Amino acid sequence: MKVVRKQKNSRMCMMCGLDNPAGVRAFYYSMEDGSVVSPFRYREEHQSYPGRVHGGLISAMLDELGVRALWAKEGDERTYGVTVALETKFRKPVPYDTDLIGRGVVVKDSGNFLTAECTLSLPDGTLLANATAKYIKRNLDQIQDGVDEHEEMCYLIEDGVTNIEF
Repeated sequence: MKVVRKQKNSRMCMMCGLDNPAGVRAFYYSMEDGSVVSPFRYREEHQSYPGRVHGGLISAMLDELGVRALWAKEGDERTYGVTVALETKFRKPVPYDTDLIGRGVVVKDSGNFLTAECTLSLPDGTLLANATAKYIKRNLDQIQDGVDEHEEMCYLIEDGVTNIEF
């Protein structure tokens, strides 16, 4: 599917922060169907049991995909979502050091509230985990006083990705 644009990365977010040594450092792409997709890998330091990713980090990725689905739908990153509810279903163990595909899509937008459906799969389509995520929409200044959006969401590293199969 065609990539419409690459989304920005932050400095310290656990999922997308490029300066966070413990983070996943995932990249996210707004797709032509209005969804967001992230081809990424967890690393060994993200494990719970050997060979498996910690469930909290799986949920965190699904949560991140939901917020970024809003950005894909709206075409910009000025509106943020604060998580109100996240229902995660773990279908199969999620391996680290393996290519994965995360996808999020907005399924309901009612003004101040947003619901997204998010999935985490292997490249062959095997579903590993999914979530329904609900958010209240906020501007950055409503979430945290004194945060400079341009300082935190400061990375846009173009990589030439124009198409992602999932």
